[in-house]
Amino acid sequence: MKRKEYEAELQRLEVELVKLQGFIQSEGLKVVVVFEGRDSAGKGGTIKRITYRLNPRTARVVALGTPSDREKTQWYYQRFMSHLPAAGEMVLFDRSWYNRAGVERVMGFCTDAEYWDFLHTTPGFEQALIDSGIILIKYWLDISAETQERRFEARIDDPRKRWKLSPMDLESRARFVDYSRARDMMLAYTSTDAAPWNVVDANIKRHARLNVIRHLLASIHYRDLTPKPITLPPRQDDPSYERPEHGRYRLLEDHYARVPPALTKLFARSQKDPLR
Repeated sequence: MKRKEYEAELQRLEVELVKLQGFIQSEGLKVVVVFEGRDSAGKGGTIKRITYRLNPRTARVVALGTPSDREKTQWYYQRFMSHLPAAGEMVLFDRSWYNRAGVERVMGFCTDAEYWDFLHTTPGFEQALIDSGIILIKYWLDISAETQERRFEARIDDPRKRWKLSPMDLESRARFVDYSRARDMMLAYTSTDAAPWNVVDANIKRHARLNVIRHLLASIHYRDLTPKPITLPPRQDDPSYERPEHGRYRLLEDHYARVPPALTKLFARSQKDPLR
C-alpha cells in the first residue's frame, strides 16, 4: 500500500475512533483490548496508531514490566486487574497475562504446574471479566521468521530503535520454534466463543494496523455522538494588564530561529506524522 493511500484511509479511521471514544464515554462502556505477538510483530506501533488521536484519560495503554518480588507472590492475575477499565474507559494491553503462555513458558520463568493452571484457568477468568460487563477483544499479531529477522536487523542499524532489542528479544530469535509451539498451545486452550483470538497477518505493518482498527471499530456497535459545532467565547481583554518582559523568565534558547537552507527540505519532510 502506498503511503498516500495508507494515510488517507488512516485519517478516515481515526475519525471513527474518535466517534467510538465518545460512545464509550457516553454509554459508560468498559473495553479491554489485548495485543500479543512475537517480538517485533508491531504491537506497539499498532497501539500508537489507535490511541494517537484519542484522549489518554479515556484510552489508556498498559505495558507492564517484569513483576516485582512482591508481585511474584500474588495471585498471577492480580497485578493486571488493577489496570482494568472503569466505566467510560478503554484499556489497551501491550502484552498481558498471556506472558505466562509465552515468554514465561519458553524461558522457564514458571513451573509446568503454573503453566497448565494458567491454560485451564484463563478461559474462566476472561469469562468473569465479560460477565462483569467488560468488552474483551484479543489480537495475536503474526509474523514470519523472515520478517522478524529483517526487523531485528533494522533495529540494530537504527540507533533510535536499538533500545527495542533486549537480551530477551535476542533469545526469542534463538527459540523461534519453541515460541511457535507455545503460541499454538495458547491459541488452542484460550480461544473461546466468548473471547476468541483474532489472528492478524502483521508482515506488512500498514495493512496490519488498518485491519486491526477496522476490526476494533466493527466489534463495538457505536453511534456517532459528535457534539455540535463549538463557538469560541470572546477572549478576555483588560487594558490594565501588561505582559512581563521575557527577560524576567528563564527563556529556552531557540536553536532553530534560522534554519540553514540545507535543512529546509529535511524539516519539510519531518512535518509528516512520524507514527504513520
